[in-house]
Amino acid sequence: MDIFLQQLINGITLGSIYALVALGYTMVYGIIGLINFAHGELVMVGALTALSVIKGLMAAGLGLPPAALMMAGLLVAMPLCMLLAYAMERVAYRPLRGSPRLAPLITAIGVSIVLQNVAMMFWGRSYFSFPGIVGATTYNVGGAVITDLQILIVLLAAALMAGLLFIVHRTRLGLAMRATAENAPVAGLMGVDANRVIVAAFVLGAALAAVAGLMVSAYYGIAHYYMGFMLGLKAFTAAVLGGIGNFAGAMLGGLLLGIIESLGAGYIGDLTGDFLGSNYQDVFAFFVLIIVLTIRPSGLLGERVSERA
Repeated sequence: MDIFLQQLINGITLGSIYALVALGYTMVYGIIGLINFAHGELVMVGALTALSVIKGLMAAGLGLPPAALMMAGLLVAMPLCMLLAYAMERVAYRPLRGSPRLAPLITAIGVSIVLQNVAMMFWGRSYFSFPGIVGATTYNVGGAVITDLQILIVLLAAALMAGLLFIVHRTRLGLAMRATAENAPVAGLMGVDANRVIVAAFVLGAALAAVAGLMVSAYYGIAHYYMGFMLGLKAFTAAVLGGIGNFAGAMLGGLLLGIIESLGAGYIGDLTGDFLGSNYQDVFAFFVLIIVLTIRPSGLLGERVSERA
């Protein structure tokens, strides 16, 4: 029971990160039907940028508190990721908007590889360790242990997801996004600028990706130029699991995928001395993807056209 509760806590924490990244996939897909496989690289850029800023401020000896250091990292990482997302949409995807669906998909893979190599040239191949600025206070819950960082990740992810839902369902931008997702030509006749709406979807997703990058680097304690590839694939799996194009589905899929991974790795690791559990953790995500695509291609909640954004 202790193992189950501990892995459940770990899974919810990890799933919260997956959900944030999956929302970026589902926003873009809901509007233009594009799987932006370069979205994971925005997570990587956000993580490395925030980490560089944090380490730079610490080296300057300003004596800033941990919250200020992390906020400063985000204040630099988020605009950079949003700018990258805007450039990706404007340069790589917009010219291909009327092309066959395979063309933008291949382009997205190409953009992903380009961003990986640019990051490798700028930050190098080395793994960067996250400084221990977050409190290591632990709490015992029914025999399991939860840390301050895990609580912070879950609460911040929940707040960001609630804020995004508010934007989509309670603002003029959200109304324009839902209208464009349902019927772009008709929305254009009603005065909706489809280009601005699509850019907004990319930019909002990039902002969430930057936050997720800081979360995952703080959670695992490392960041490197290749970290966004696997994380992006898992977040895409989460979006498909819940029903890509569906906000609630992306959040549900992220949480479920994190829990499935943690429970699988925890129990297999417990049976095999933790060797197989840690080595086969990534397999669970893609095993779930295969099952979902085979049994229910539309995902657990399905794609709801009226809420695609």
